[in-house]
Amino acid sequence: MAPKDFIGYPVPQEGPRAEYEKAPENNPVLRGTALTVAANIIAYVPGVASLFWNNAGFGTLKDLPELDGMPYRFHPIVTPLGDSKMLPIDASLTESKNTLTSSSSSKYYTAADYHAMYKSGAITPLQVAETLIPLTKKGAYADAWADTHGKEHLALEAAKASTERYAAGKDLGVLDGVPIGVKDDLDIKGMVSHVGMKYRPDVKCFEPKDRTEWFLEKLAEAGAVFIGRNKMHELGMDTNGLNIAQGTPTNHFNNAYYPGASTSGGGSALGAGIIPIAIGSDAGGSIRLPSAFNSMYGLKTSHHRTGYYNLSTCVRGPLAASAADLTIAYRLMSQPNLDDPAQTHYGVSQLPKPGSKRVMGIYRDWWNAGDPEVVRLCEKAVDYFATQRGYEVIDISLPLMGEARVAHAMLCVAETYETTRRKTPDQPKTGWMGLVGTVNRLLMSVASVTRANDYLKANALRELMMRHLAWLWQQHPGMLIMTPTSPMIGWPRHPGDEGGLSDTNTTVKNMMYIFLANLTGTPAVQAPVGYAEPKQGTGKLPVGIQAMGEWGAEEQLLEFAREAQEYIEEASDGGRRRPETWFDVLGETKKAFKKDV
Repeated sequence: MAPKDFIGYPVPQEGPRAEYEKAPENNPVLRGTALTVAANIIAYVPGVASLFWNNAGFGTLKDLPELDGMPYRFHPIVTPLGDSKMLPIDASLTESKNTLTSSSSSKYYTAADYHAMYKSGAITPLQVAETLIPLTKKGAYADAWADTHGKEHLALEAAKASTERYAAGKDLGVLDGVPIGVKDDLDIKGMVSHVGMKYRPDVKCFEPKDRTEWFLEKLAEAGAVFIGRNKMHELGMDTNGLNIAQGTPTNHFNNAYYPGASTSGGGSALGAGIIPIAIGSDAGGSIRLPSAFNSMYGLKTSHHRTGYYNLSTCVRGPLAASAADLTIAYRLMSQPNLDDPAQTHYGVSQLPKPGSKRVMGIYRDWWNAGDPEVVRLCEKAVDYFATQRGYEVIDISLPLMGEARVAHAMLCVAETYETTRRKTPDQPKTGWMGLVGTVNRLLMSVASVTRANDYLKANALRELMMRHLAWLWQQHPGMLIMTPTSPMIGWPRHPGDEGGLSDTNTTVKNMMYIFLANLTGTPAVQAPVGYAEPKQGTGKLPVGIQAMGEWGAEEQLLEFAREAQEYIEEASDGGRRRPETWFDVLGETKKAFKKDV
């Protein structure tokens, strides 16, 4: 029986037994001229797109007997009921634990550190903004930031207002004046949302937005300063972060590797220390993967927890350099908008009750499919949680994982295609193909031939997977389903990528652990657990672990993230690290304005 304190909770029902299967690697890797030729053939030669569509396995779902009679679920919304009042941002989240004189190689500033410096009068929010904005325009850190088209004054005005509040002793709290990055697909009034595409002033979708999204308004009301727009993968449709239209952000841990997924600019800027918090979106790991590749924390929220979005796999959420800041950002941006039909009944996520049983579930066949060093580092962390934090580790099983992976991928590309197609009603000749590069011309052309029966069956499979998860959580209340975040030790750059890269095999592999939360609408959190030797370049690469919780369990996941931060800082081999290019924002600001530390 489904619990009564939810709306839309799936019927708890065990799914069919099935062996775990790795994704087939039957897609060609295309770069440069070969990619351009393939994209044009697929886009313009009738029938070719359907061949690629079938090669991806998208035509296999309609004949699954397990889906006969299974209802379709077009959005995985499971709404926890209860009080909607935000949990308080208490002293455990707002206490500054760093000093400017600290020599620790793992030091990352938090919102609390900025707040303490502002309160002391040592520096001001305006001075920080004046230090950072030039870094978003030119130099080693600029490739994480999209063009703001002369709108830098918006950040400066917000920082000036914050400075005046501090001077009057009327600051708004720990986030007042703190610089935040915002992904380039999230709307801010007066600014362009490029969605990773090349800017076209003649196309209506590139006009400055006339509103700021609700969850960003909540952060702004707390005094956050949106210091700039973070670059992203074009349309968000890959998991490496390569962008030939705008330029690719740097992975500061090892610049021979990509920064990961489509919130790539946010991950890059966080890893370099430029900002303590970034806000992103996640349809296929685009919050969690850049967090993993840059040794950060990232929260994929329950579906529509931060507001309605007309894609059935995508949510908005925070990335942060610390678990405390991840919690602060989440609590503020998840305040429900009662005018939003998806949020009307959302009760605030609650911390687990004291004394609640702590359980970690692991599907061993899925877990062991990752790179051996990734698996080793994650197993070491799980051993710590079991022996030092009181978690019971149990084995679980999940059904039809290969088919579910196909369903997720098909839903992502089909829904993104339709969203992109409708961006250009004013460009009847070139249409959406005039907006995107060769990779998305190929991918969106394949997506355009999606058939209704397969789309429907993907949503039936979503329901089957949600029912199985509900059954697991009825068997093991409060269980966290554990996996690595990515099975890979980074995504290496290769010569020729600069002209575009289509490597579907690696894309799908990189999403191996993260896709299930997107398909089923569950929340999931990423936390760094160690570092691995690279195969190229200089600098060890971060490895992350993912915990997936029941619908509405964000606060439980954030509590786990705080425990995971203690693990990497105090119990992991070598502790937490930061790259050599880490930028000391507070120290450099103070130096620039000629005040002693």
